[in-house]
Amino acid sequence: VQQISGVLMELFRRVRSEKPGQVDPRAAEFTLSLLAAMYDRSGTGYIKTRSAAAALIALSGDTLLAKYKAFFQFYAVSDGKVALLTRSALRSLLTDLNQIPGFVGESCTLSCVETATHCCFHGVLKSAIVEEKFLSWLRSEPAVLLWLPTCYRLSATQMVSHQARCR
Repeated sequence: VQQISGVLMELFRRVRSEKPGQVDPRAAEFTLSLLAAMYDRSGTGYIKTRSAAAALIALSGDTLLAKYKAFFQFYAVSDGKVALLTRSALRSLLTDLNQIPGFVGESCTLSCVETATHCCFHGVLKSAIVEEKFLSWLRSEPAVLLWLPTCYRLSATQMVSHQARCR
């Protein structure tokens, strides 16, 4: 938690310097509280870095494709030639991401994660998948992560401005 706190403080300090007045001075504190509530419910003072990274990526303002690629990067392993995502890593990612809607009482069950993992690996004979297969599966908007593209679309519409007058 202390390491993540330091990283968040630096992250928000940089953003505040780039966008003065647009970032709450307590943003790092609030974000750390959210991460702790999602990933350290027992108060051990320990949060997996990968879990925190997944949440920060999911909650970022980046594009869906950029988020999906970042998820793959954080959870994949290299076989020496190419990065691969194993079933176990996908389960970890989905479990970590499910803590976000779970925080507001909207999480799915463990069987939902297993169903999604099975669906992603449907027709795959190997023990791991490449990034393109992972991205293709995410583009199909699996139910377990449907909240992610929905939230992205909602945030994207906030920037839309129509130059029309009502009568």
